[in-house]
Amino acid sequence: MGKKSRQRAKNTTTTVTLDPADLVDVGPREPCPCGSGKRFKQCHGKDRAQAADTFVVRPFEGLPSECDLIAFREIVPSGTVQVELTGENAGKVINLVTLLPMAMPGVVRDDETIWIGMQTHASSGDPSRDLGHAITTALQTDPGHPVQVGDLMKDGPRLQDLIDTSRPIEIKVHEGFEYWVGENVEDPTGEVAAGLERANAAAAPTVRLESVEAAYWTQIGDRIYLRWVMPHTEDTLLDALARLHAAGGSALIDGSRLIGSFRALGVLAPVWELPAGTEAADVEKPAADFATALEKALATEAPLSTEERAARAGLASRQLTIR
Repeated sequence: MGKKSRQRAKNTTTTVTLDPADLVDVGPREPCPCGSGKRFKQCHGKDRAQAADTFVVRPFEGLPSECDLIAFREIVPSGTVQVELTGENAGKVINLVTLLPMAMPGVVRDDETIWIGMQTHASSGDPSRDLGHAITTALQTDPGHPVQVGDLMKDGPRLQDLIDTSRPIEIKVHEGFEYWVGENVEDPTGEVAAGLERANAAAAPTVRLESVEAAYWTQIGDRIYLRWVMPHTEDTLLDALARLHAAGGSALIDGSRLIGSFRALGVLAPVWELPAGTEAADVEKPAADFATALEKALATEAPLSTEERAARAGLASRQLTIR
């Protein structure tokens, strides 16, 4: 039997440029639409894998109300944020919401309004690109349909690329999830009503303070907390909190205590436990006063004292990393 030729055939495949919109619904094991004969995951799908591996430490940096967006992504049960797009879709309003039914990424309603969920089941290392991808897909989705985002595409737009960052955003915290059904449904029934009842029952009461930015009063079980997402770098903020704590100034009101903080999307959120019966209105002025004291502590450049270093170590040991 003669030997098989080891000479490889020349590659006669023509390079095809694909519109990212054509790749949204392609499964990883399906043939690549470019006609290469390869599975999608081994061809143009590689860009998706690379995109999903990208990690951004502070994904919402540069956006208006960055810390509120982080709070909506991580801790607020029910809320809505209205943003306006720029570029070719300038003036188009997008509703970013904390949560949609079944944690779906988005939906385009019959009235063509677009609703994008911030708390979803799956995400890449860059929530800003996840939201940008969902918005881009929603703009191509017919009214009355959920948004099917598919896999994240390489070099896709981020939220910073899509919205008008020169405009303030409208932030609302809701007691429940009635925004799921829209204003045209006065009295939902059946599965819709049951789903709303379950979601509303699971939502911890939450109020956004008016005197400072991104501070949220909440009641979880019998305990009451204030969770305050702050934009400062971690080391700078910990130093400032340590100075206040060592000086006996870390409490918001009598009986409250700074119990720690959590890291989320590149920033810290200090957490205070408040005395039983404390309402959100009770901490409005104390929070504003604390913000003034914190700014002074942030501006202090002197080295930490022994007591302040000990306070800082204690605060650092009581941190929880969410993302």
